[in-house]
Amino acid sequence: MGHFVVGLLIGVIGCLAIACVVASRTMRRVLLLERRARDAERLAELGTLTGGLAHEIKNPLSTVQLNLQLLAEDLTPDNPAYPRIVNRLNTVQKETSRLRDILDDFLRYAGKLELDRQPTNLNELLEDLVDFFHPQAQLQRVRLRVRPHENGPLTAPVDPKLIKQAVLNLMLNALQAMPAGGELILGAAREDGEARIDVIDTGKGIPADAVDKIFNAYYTSKKGGTGLGLAMAQRIVKEHGGQISVKSEPGKGSDFTLRLPLN
Repeated sequence: MGHFVVGLLIGVIGCLAIACVVASRTMRRVLLLERRARDAERLAELGTLTGGLAHEIKNPLSTVQLNLQLLAEDLTPDNPAYPRIVNRLNTVQKETSRLRDILDDFLRYAGKLELDRQPTNLNELLEDLVDFFHPQAQLQRVRLRVRPHENGPLTAPVDPKLIKQAVLNLMLNALQAMPAGGELILGAAREDGEARIDVIDTGKGIPADAVDKIFNAYYTSKKGGTGLGLAMAQRIVKEHGGQISVKSEPGKGSDFTLRLPLN
């Protein structure tokens, strides 16, 4: 009888210990979820505030641009300082235009994405992009090629406009990596139950210490770049439930891969 009571006590203590561990883990999960919810609320509020701030900046910026244009029109060549003043006005106009572009990119990046999913043939989507991009690539002596999905159409439920934007951002990035010309290849394939789009260039490649940073907002190694092109491409792909990755070898080029669910 004594052994039975001891065993029962040990069992009860063991159960209590397990219950305490489970309760502790559950409490930690609850606290973590609450913290994530608060963080999400703060991020949403921050997004609203920054979006509103960007709009508020654009309004006076438009006024500045308009007044600069009016000032330029009021100047006459008989003014001894005419060339110097015109050069300075042009510089300020360029900078205000660049600020507007930065704000426009930010608003697109920070804004809510509404997906309009449609069954889309990715082979045709890439062909359309090549036709659109050809004049720009030709100016920079870049050859465009498409490697379509070999077994007929590759149809995925995506928002074609947003996927085009994501791929176009990658194509622009590739073009900037090939200032002396090269080759840009777009590929479509089905792999492991997913659609795969590759954007391959023969440019200068990405340094190993920068590969993990290139999708971060406002990270850029290019003069005059906003650093939102690749970040926006990643956001679009993630909104579709997909992933984007890159393999790069300095001096040889880069291969950006978009993986999109087929279901």
